[in-house]
Amino acid sequence: MSAEELVVLLDEGGHATGTMPKATVHGTDTPLHLAFSCYLFDTGGRLLMTQRALSKPTWPGAWTNSVCGHPAPGEPMADAVRRRVLDEVGVRAEDVTLLLPAFRYRAVMPNGVVENEMCPVFVATTRDVLAPDPAEVEDTTWVDWAAFRAGVLDGSRTISPWCREQVALLPEEPLAATGRPDSALPPAARTA
Repeated sequence: MSAEELVVLLDEGGHATGTMPKATVHGTDTPLHLAFSCYLFDTGGRLLMTQRALSKPTWPGAWTNSVCGHPAPGEPMADAVRRRVLDEVGVRAEDVTLLLPAFRYRAVMPNGVVENEMCPVFVATTRDVLAPDPAEVEDTTWVDWAAFRAGVLDGSRTISPWCREQVALLPEEPLAATGRPDSALPPAARTA
């Protein structure tokens, strides 16, 4: 990969239309691009929540799901998940499973900065001890999934807008759910 991180731009059908440097993609007119979210669980079934670093250009300081990221052009999605989990929270992601292949959202921050992503959602597990990168993660906490889910769904837990939408679509027991095939991903994310 090049030193400059690129994101894959998409049309409404999920086909790649080009790339753009990650550092310049987010603004008030953010183009649709490919991303992913991962919900990481420990061996006891607890979910890792992360607070986004205060230096992040989008939703700084917001609590959210475990890890979010962008696959490099041509990078298999599960490999991108593993790479970003290791980069952001310092652990190995095991049992990476695709649950929401077609999740898409658009959200606008109070300052007008927009997130606009086709963002497949994965679950994974880890046995490792966290070692978060402070450039990515301000804080972490392990939470009971059922209580977390209930708080997100009833609005009592403050969370990023994409996480709120994803939790509403995820199954009650995500680790027991049957994964979806890569063929269900947006065309730009399919590598097989």
